[in-house]
This record gives sequence, structure tokens and C-alpha cells, in this order.
Amino acid sequence: MYKQILISLCLLLHNSSAFCWGFYGHKQINHHAVFLLPPAMMVFYKPNIDFITEHAVDPDKRRYVVKEEGARHYIDLNRYGAYPFSGLPRNWNEAAEKFGEDSLKAHGIVPWWIHIMLQRLTNAFREKNYPAILKLSAEIGHYVADAHVPLHAHSNYNGQQTNQHGIHGLWESRIPELLAATHFDYLAGKAEYISNPQKFVWQSVLESAAAADTVLELEKTVSLQFSPDLKYAFEERNGLLVRQYSSAFTTAYNEAMKGMVERRMRQSIFAVACLWYTAWVNAGQPVLESAGSVHFSEEDIKIFGELDKNWKAGDIQDRTCGN
Repeated sequence: MYKQILISLCLLLHNSSAFCWGFYGHKQINHHAVFLLPPAMMVFYKPNIDFITEHAVDPDKRRYVVKEEGARHYIDLNRYGAYPFSGLPRNWNEAAEKFGEDSLKAHGIVPWWIHIMLQRLTNAFREKNYPAILKLSAEIGHYVADAHVPLHAHSNYNGQQTNQHGIHGLWESRIPELLAATHFDYLAGKAEYISNPQKFVWQSVLESAAAADTVLELEKTVSLQFSPDLKYAFEERNGLLVRQYSSAFTTAYNEAMKGMVERRMRQSIFAVACLWYTAWVNAGQPVLESAGSVHFSEEDIKIFGELDKNWKAGDIQDRTCGN
């Protein structure tokens, strides 16, 4: 009996180790971003909010299938010198010429990938390809949200270099899941047109990089106040008893960071909405249909099913975020 529980626990922890912002966080970010849009976009996005919310996690699921997917979620900026990393060109072609494409991909490409996704979304709006608009909106929301996470901009992404294993999931998953519903304010204003998306995205990534050391140092500081039996606790999750950071420790860590997770989550919501809006404006502000039913092809439906199947199998193809 106990052996069976331990096996189930290991499987659960393996499956959960790859989720950045956690499924809960990514879904909340996409969901709330919809309400920042102007009426001309809301007429389409609001009836389809369930799809945009649920498929916010597709890029994480794809990491179980596509090895190259992982690099699209982060960038280890500390590999490029000191802040503000002026030696790293913001333009992809210039950066690739200087460092080589393979080297860039080895250390993450999230700001450049967001630019590609923005172009694809703009084209989908221009063509009024409604299934593509929904898929690309959901997915660019994921990458933009990841760009707002401090540990997505640092090579010590899960505290593996400083014996702080699990800090990634603590920051991105445990804090939002425990505190967001009752303590977080999601009000982020209205979507704004971004005249220079490249600069806008890089600013978000640089802010994440600037906060990474604080995220790591404060976890060490708060840990000194808790013995191991108080820092961790066993709680029921999906019908299983799992070991994770205790509510007391999680709350203390969040307070030490003075609401950083909440701020970055709110900034993610704003940024996602702004880039959706920018893509629509750049496409000529096409009139969007208000019908809530979008018909996906059989191929699309097959792909969605394969993503779920491979995610549940749990064989990830790249570095994990860690819980």
C-alpha cells in the first residue's frame, strides 16, 4: 500500500515538474487578459474565453513532444554578462551573427520567439483565420507570461546551482495557487497599442532578470526562519498526498518579496492583452465576428489530443522548470 502511494507520488511530481507559472497561473493570465480588450475585439474573444484559457498551457504540453520547444520559454541572460546585457543584440539576426543560432537556442530564445508569434497572430487577424487567431492568442499569452518570470531569465532556474531545488515551482505555482484567489488584484487597466513590441518584450525580460537574484536570496533568508518540518508539509493534491512547501512558508516568502509574484502576474495580463491588441491593429483592425463557435479542423483536434496524451505520459524532452 505504502509502496503504491510512493510510486503515485513520484509520478505526480514528475508530471508537475515541467509547468511554468503552473497550469493555474497561465490560465488565469490568459483569462483576465481578455477583459482588457476593446469592445471590437471582446466581441470575439469573450465568447471564446474558455478556449483561450484552457489552451494557455499547450506550449508546456508541447515540451513533451518537441525538444526545441523548451528554449522558447526562457532566456538565461546572466550568460551574457552583467545587467543590462548590452553585449547581447536585441535583433535576432544580429545576435545570431555574433553568437550563432545554436548557442542562442542553448540559452533560451523567449523574447525572439514572442516576436515570431506576434507576426503569426497579425497574419491570422489579417486573414481572419479564426481558429489560428484563437490558437496563437492562447500560445503567445503563454510565452509572454513566461517572459515575466525572474527565474526564466537566469541559468539558476530551479535553484540547482545553490541547493534551492524547487524554488521555481514555489514562485510560479505554489504562491499563485495558494494566494491568488484571495489575495491578488488582477486589475491592470486597458490594453494599449505597442509601437515597438521588440523593446516592450525586452523590457519585460530585463525586469525579470533584474529580480532573479532577489528571488533566490529571499528564499534563503526566509528558509533560515523555518525548520524543515515547518518549511514543508504534506497536502492532498489530485487525490494524492504530496510533499510541498507549507502554507506558512509560502506566505512568509511571498510577504518577503513584497508582492512580486502578484505584480508580475498582473503585468503579464497587461502585456498579453497589449500584444493581442497590437497584432489586431497592425492587421488593419479587421471586423471580428461575434459568433462563439469556431470550428477546428480534424488535424487541429488530433494535435490537441496528442498534446494531452504525451503530457500525461510524462516524458519531457527539455529542461524542466521544476516544482
